[in-house]
Amino acid sequence: MYLGIDIGTSGVKAVLADDGGAVVEQAVIPLSVSRLHPLWSEQSPSDWWSATERAVAALDPALRRKVRAIGLSGQMHGAVVLDASDKVLRPAILWNDGRAGPQCAQLLELEPRTHTITGNPVVAGFTAPKLLWLARHEPEVFAAIRTVLLPKDWLRLMMTGEKLSDMSDASGTLWLDVGARDWSDAMLDACGLSRAAMPGLVEGSAPAGRLTAKIAERWGMERVPVAGGAGDNAAGAIGLGVTHPGEAFLSLGTSGVIFSVSNGFQPDVSRGIHAFAHALPDTWHRMTVMLSAAACLDWAARVLAFPDVAALLAQAEEASVQPGVIFLPYLSGERSPHPDPDAQGVWFGMTSATTRADLAKAVLEGVAMGLRDGLDALEAGGDAIGELAMAGGGSRSMVWGQIIAAALGRPLVWRANAAVGPALGAAHLARMAIDGVDTCPAAGPEISRIEPEARLAARMAEHQPRFRALYTALKDHWIHDMPSDLRD
Repeated sequence: MYLGIDIGTSGVKAVLADDGGAVVEQAVIPLSVSRLHPLWSEQSPSDWWSATERAVAALDPALRRKVRAIGLSGQMHGAVVLDASDKVLRPAILWNDGRAGPQCAQLLELEPRTHTITGNPVVAGFTAPKLLWLARHEPEVFAAIRTVLLPKDWLRLMMTGEKLSDMSDASGTLWLDVGARDWSDAMLDACGLSRAAMPGLVEGSAPAGRLTAKIAERWGMERVPVAGGAGDNAAGAIGLGVTHPGEAFLSLGTSGVIFSVSNGFQPDVSRGIHAFAHALPDTWHRMTVMLSAAACLDWAARVLAFPDVAALLAQAEEASVQPGVIFLPYLSGERSPHPDPDAQGVWFGMTSATTRADLAKAVLEGVAMGLRDGLDALEAGGDAIGELAMAGGGSRSMVWGQIIAAALGRPLVWRANAAVGPALGAAHLARMAIDGVDTCPAAGPEISRIEPEARLAARMAEHQPRFRALYTALKDHWIHDMPSDLRD
């Protein structure tokens, strides 16, 4: 039995998988996000730990006693800053926090080789700009920092006492030389840091500590190994069997990700592509990230006074098929292909005849068209992407799936256990760590598929240029009311 733990933005999930990779049991404990100002997004690491303990405790004690190894996954880019005694100095600044936009330009000034070293665009959600923001706005906190950890790696510290990270998660910090799979002294120096503040690096399928005796006893386990694990997207790919060049998946969670395994390290900064190490040795991937995907549906259900997202989806089916309202899904800024933390959401094209159903449908279509922008950016750089395996909670909607398949012009494929997400990939990495192999279990069997419907695909293709033109027309007019003394 193998335990996978995933620290998501909306909850912590614990999954038990057997030797064949099948899910035996799972538990989820919800989390909330603090937004003290526009663009801000924070969580308390203590909440992650409390939710993890509750999720593990919810699993069958008899099955817990059979656990041979644990794998970790988590939301990427979050900055957990610790003092000399490993005390958390402040709430973690999350991946979808956009306050550090000005520090992106500062980082490029401090280290003009940033794109060459990291192979990635500099965006506010990555970890390095957050530390420059702390140096500017919370200098007393910055001065006390002795260690910076990513969310899942802080959890590892609590579980094992070890400060370690894996290559995939470290790729999203802007401190890693992703091609070399090693920390970059130049990038750390640009942020006033050194290797002393960084965790050690391991591959995702390698052992990275053992449970302390105290935690093992509390969880009803032996002092089992903990694998290096992976950032959430790489872990999701492991769970879906997406490990070879040409294989790809689409994740519809809080964010929206198109993930494609690349033939080696292939950066493409000009198109906003993220080029990261995969969770397996000598493997890399490329991806585009929308900061708000299923999050847009949650928001729209609330502001349109639907009882829940399911009601919004049902109402959207009754909307007019005529071209009409366009929705820009940039509720938390955007990352790719527009690295723009100031981007905002828009409903455009409303008339007196516009209905609530039209607005709901526009949200579904707007996210789909944002995903199409990302797909085109990936393919422009050389990736040929065919069918897409589906992952994430938003992927459960067949109504939305039909719209997305039409917008992307690609088949969408659902496989068994896909809804389990990164926690399953973390459990697979746990098995690999203890067995000393780098081969994932086979992907689950296909359970459903959506092919693009020709008429709907033609209509979405007609909308796409209007969608893109709207962002271009508005991008110089975004306004935020965050205090100016927190943004410079």
